[in-house]
Amino acid sequence: MSSGIEGDRHAHPGIHGGPRQAILLIAAEVVEELQRKGYPVEFGSLGENLTTRGIDVRGLRIGDRLRAGGALLEITKPRGPCSALDIYGPAIKQDIYDARVKALDYTSPHWGMSGFYLSVVEPGPVSPGDIIAVVAVCGSVLRGDPLDTIDHNEID
Repeated sequence: MSSGIEGDRHAHPGIHGGPRQAILLIAAEVVEELQRKGYPVEFGSLGENLTTRGIDVRGLRIGDRLRAGGALLEITKPRGPCSALDIYGPAIKQDIYDARVKALDYTSPHWGMSGFYLSVVEPGPVSPGDIIAVVAVCGSVLRGDPLDTIDHNEID
């Protein structure tokens, strides 16, 4: 699973995929917001492998780790919209991405809207309906207690 979800393929492997872009995560709330704006998008139509609900994507940062089912994933970068989104018109790219997101500025109002690429830290089974949760925030593990510092390559 280090190169993505088993059985899944990337439409343009020269651009998408690889260890740092193994998974594309998008929030259900983003898809629903785009629908309210009139875009004919559905879950999966933006190319995402995983869809979250209830995670504030605007609060996610590069290096944060998520547990999806049995897999441990790490956010590597925001997704830059590609030409596959052109079928929804030119405005969709401006509604989900801007120069500030490209510069990794999480204060952009578009932060998280285009989704995030994830690497696979620990492979494991992921099924529809599995819980997806943030388990570490840029080097700190979340346990319900105050944050404990961990080595970037180690997680309890």
